[in-house]
Amino acid sequence: MPGEQPVSGRFDDSVVVVTGSTRGIGRGVAERFAAEDASVVVTGRSAEIGKDVAASIREDGGEAVFVEADMREPDDIAALMQATAEEYGGIDVLVNNAGVQTETSVTEATMEDWEFVLETDFRAYWLCAKEAVEYMDEGVILNMSSNHALLTMPRHFPYNAVKAGINGMTRTMALDLGPEIRANTISPGWIEVERTREELPEGRIEEVESIHPAGRIGTPEDVAGVATFLASDDAAFITGANLLVDGGRTASMQDDTLPDYRNR
Repeated sequence: MPGEQPVSGRFDDSVVVVTGSTRGIGRGVAERFAAEDASVVVTGRSAEIGKDVAASIREDGGEAVFVEADMREPDDIAALMQATAEEYGGIDVLVNNAGVQTETSVTEATMEDWEFVLETDFRAYWLCAKEAVEYMDEGVILNMSSNHALLTMPRHFPYNAVKAGINGMTRTMALDLGPEIRANTISPGWIEVERTREELPEGRIEEVESIHPAGRIGTPEDVAGVATFLASDDAAFITGANLLVDGGRTASMQDDTLPDYRNR
């Protein structure tokens, strides 16, 4: 697939921090930046997995280190950015990707659910940016949102509300931090990560694929290709924007009118 083809040397001498990069989309983004010659800081709560990801990147010829950090802990966030600057001299790109969600409705959600999602998916994005800019002369911040910011499903609260808030946060960052720092949002749709296959019963994933005009659901590589584009000089005039990466899913008003795109 075109999205899986790195641009060699595009991020030579650049330092990239990717939060929540021990698995899924975050790992794919970290690997893609490393393949384009960035020095990458992998981070997450699992030291064992994170060290393995960084080691895998190095085995493939890239440069990466792992820094353990819990995005719910402000001190961890500050320490992460400081450790990055000490290791590599500064920060050029921050990818705010770490996220959690609960399967709760407006009436079912508890204060614990609220704090769990808000602190990880929203407050941490602000704190990571606030700390990272101390080590950025110029650069790029990418905030990972979701198509749930635009259209959603029942029992995805407060995840969907937070994702909408991230889009607003990005616009504020673009205004407050420009022109030296650009800020953009990436909003993935259905992406095949570890959780996707587990959550969809047998036969359901084919049904989901069939209602995407792209004929499939996405991969971490699809999102990673967008991330490296938005962080590159090719996107130098893009800031405060939200790029939807959903294979055309949100173009549909009524699913029962769609052809089976997988069989076209």
